[in-house]
Amino acid sequence: MTTHRLTAPAPGWTATTDVVVVGSGVAGLTVALNVRKAGLRAMVVTKAMLDDGSTRWAQGGIAAALGEGDTPGQHLDDTLVAGAGLCDEEAVRTLVTEGPDAVRRLIAVGAAFDRGTDGEILLTREGGHHRRRIAHAGGDATGAEISRALVDAVRADQDIELIEHALVLDLLTDAEGHAAGLTLHVMGEGARDGVGAVRARAVVLATGGMGQVFSATTNPAVSTGDGVALALRAGAAVTDLEFVQFHPTVLWLGPEAEGQQPLVSEAVRGEGAHLVDANGVRFMLGQHELAELAPRDIVAKAITRRMLEQGAEHMYLDGRHFGAEMWEQRFPTILASCRSHGIDPVTEPIPVAPAAHYASGGVRTDPHGRTSVPGLYACGEVACTGVHGANRLASNSLLEGLVFAERIAADLAGRHLAGDLPERTVDVEAARAAHAVPLPPSEARAEIQRLMSRGAGVLRSAASMAGAAAGLGLIAEQTYAHLAEDKPADPRVETWEAANLLLVSTALVAAAAQRAETRGCHWREDFPERDDAAWRRHLITTLAAAGGPVSTPEEQ
Repeated sequence: MTTHRLTAPAPGWTATTDVVVVGSGVAGLTVALNVRKAGLRAMVVTKAMLDDGSTRWAQGGIAAALGEGDTPGQHLDDTLVAGAGLCDEEAVRTLVTEGPDAVRRLIAVGAAFDRGTDGEILLTREGGHHRRRIAHAGGDATGAEISRALVDAVRADQDIELIEHALVLDLLTDAEGHAAGLTLHVMGEGARDGVGAVRARAVVLATGGMGQVFSATTNPAVSTGDGVALALRAGAAVTDLEFVQFHPTVLWLGPEAEGQQPLVSEAVRGEGAHLVDANGVRFMLGQHELAELAPRDIVAKAITRRMLEQGAEHMYLDGRHFGAEMWEQRFPTILASCRSHGIDPVTEPIPVAPAAHYASGGVRTDPHGRTSVPGLYACGEVACTGVHGANRLASNSLLEGLVFAERIAADLAGRHLAGDLPERTVDVEAARAAHAVPLPPSEARAEIQRLMSRGAGVLRSAASMAGAAAGLGLIAEQTYAHLAEDKPADPRVETWEAANLLLVSTALVAAAAQRAETRGCHWREDFPERDDAAWRRHLITTLAAAGGPVSTPEEQ
């Protein structure tokens, strides 16, 4: 049952469906298309336009054992190594065994992957993969092509209702604590604008990541952790929040650059580009057997160490030996992005530095995408299925969204056939009794991002995270002080987003401070070694009655 909610006006309109899906990336749209095949009504709610989520920014591709000589077992092994001891092996087995057919079904929907002259799908390598198993489209525009195909299929289905420009607020439940819909705010004018409610038999979160908690990220501006924040307020468990992957090679735009930064795909290194310092030295040689193609956490740490050793603000990615033709055909999007910022990869190395990229943790789910709140499902980056462990293997994210979205749809279809998906009546009294969370001012967003980048970025320590926690606590105190002075922030998109960022940042720092070791993409300067005896287990975070996040180690 929902225990906390955002301060918001009462819903001014109501809509009804069978399954409401929040998010329009590969995960959300796959759920919607598949539940429709089962005869259920579906509604997709998305924060911007239908194709504005993180999926379309995915440059590298989608990993699956599609090539000759490759097997799901080899894909499983690479994923487990990258996950640094915290992957759920059965979840990974599900991913790699169901993945190839899921990709083929995606092709049947209309996604066109790059193929060779023999008609076979072209496959490349990325960090942590020992085989070429990354399928790509348009060279480096894989996400955009997958998004296009799924959006076209959803728009072609007249029975899938769409609500764009809608920020999800909170979960609605019935008297039994089962998800019964959600509240949302539609940014626009029309029959549905302002705060409203969608009543549904089940709710699926596919809201993407939380990269906007940091100053520099590859995530779009809409990635403010809304799904994780909603789940926490609803009483759901979240897991592994401390494991935020920083992509090693993000285009460095200067020390003052903030917000979404251009990604330089791992596939560039997969095709043979070298990481070098200002003197042209390849510093990844000798660091790992795969050199530049080591798992992302190892590469990000190596770049950061080299920057610290040399007092540099960035390193370089050198692909000049590719030649103009390869850049233009294989990486047209990256080439155009670099040139738009005054850098020509054909003739000069690309300045790069790590930036927040992917949340390996999220809302805790079982193998069918079910969360700890009945009727609430999660998939894609917002979820923690156990696949990624302490560090996601490159290009497993699109596959995870695809595979587990199909599993959610299958679970909902089975429940529907079994008569276990009845209409739900919203428990109005419970919703009214939930604690209304006061909203920080919109300008708190920038301060949260600065605190998180300084205290909980690639390099972490007890001191750095204590500073971040203190700063976040001060923002919360000031928010409550303004409420007591009868000067609360107005409920609107910017303040709701700030509240979500504050909650997920506070939860992330609390978990990261508790994990006293270095593992995967969680790097503690004061605890530089991996500690399997104490920490080969997950941290489960929930929201306490008073409103603060509490992280509890899973029993070993």
